[in-house]
Amino acid sequence: MGFFDFFTSDLAIDLGTANTLILTKGKIAVEEPSIIALDRQSGKVIALGTKAMQMHEKTHENIKTIRPLKDGVIADFHAAEHMIRGMIKMSDGKKRFFTPSHRMVICIPSGITEVEKRAVRDSAEHAGAKEVYMVPEPIAAAIGIGIDIEEPMGSMVVDIGGGTTEIAVIAMSGIVCDQSVRTAGDVFNRDILDYMRRQHNLLIGERSAEKIKFEVGAALAELDDAPEDFEIRGRDLLTGIPKVINVSYAEVAFALDKSISKIEEAILRALETAPPELSADIYDRGIHLTGGGALLRGLDKRISLKTKLPVHVPDDPLRAVVLGTGAVLKELNRYKAILIT
Repeated sequence: MGFFDFFTSDLAIDLGTANTLILTKGKIAVEEPSIIALDRQSGKVIALGTKAMQMHEKTHENIKTIRPLKDGVIADFHAAEHMIRGMIKMSDGKKRFFTPSHRMVICIPSGITEVEKRAVRDSAEHAGAKEVYMVPEPIAAAIGIGIDIEEPMGSMVVDIGGGTTEIAVIAMSGIVCDQSVRTAGDVFNRDILDYMRRQHNLLIGERSAEKIKFEVGAALAELDDAPEDFEIRGRDLLTGIPKVINVSYAEVAFALDKSISKIEEAILRALETAPPELSADIYDRGIHLTGGGALLRGLDKRISLKTKLPVHVPDDPLRAVVLGTGAVLKELNRYKAILIT
């Protein structure tokens, strides 16, 4: 470690709606839910990440939990700034008498506006960044799963995050055509929540809906390797008394059907707008699924049946974006063409 390395710190940040991941010195230093708990009166940060998530939907009137990002973009500037700053401190791991200057590469949804880009940049600068670079999420995901984005070959990446689903056809270090839909993990949670209310008269929270998605979430009503029914607790809407029911994966597949159809339609739209030569490449290479949504059981098979194309899921789809962002940070000059400053 050089003398100046002690005063500077390079960070690759996947600032997601559901989770924030920070990579520094080639290692993932932070992997936490994108949530912060604040004291309502003083505005002081009580907890962030996992600790704040444990408090979510369980707080009294003096504490509020905030998810600063909505649909892939910053919705609460003040909370986002505190969250980024807190997570950077977590990534550092050292007690210092000064704040090191940070060079940050942050991934952003490909469909965001100039105002939303400015919000990301300003939050990062207020959190201590001296240099801020942004990279579109689908490109970061492609690099993270080992696709050579510089070659004249088309690759299709579908990144299903917490707030948005990013679909892009990439070639020659750029996005040739893309689609961004605000149907992703958070919408899946809401679908499950609504289904439980309608079908079982059971009121559950956001965290319980997410638990159902992890344990028995599925995109197809018939799976070869079917998970066992999952027991969920909530409040009976008729009696007001807590009750327990068992949820099957087939029920969850039914609840998520409409939202998954929207993602399928967006993929078909992106395929329709792709130049014919790139379509030929996609036919050979298939579609690459990344993001937390790629872990949904049977989703790859369902998209493959719809598009008649092979669908690939990498070993670690959740970390693909942050690994790609880290690769960009390591070779900034090489990836100059894809950086947004």
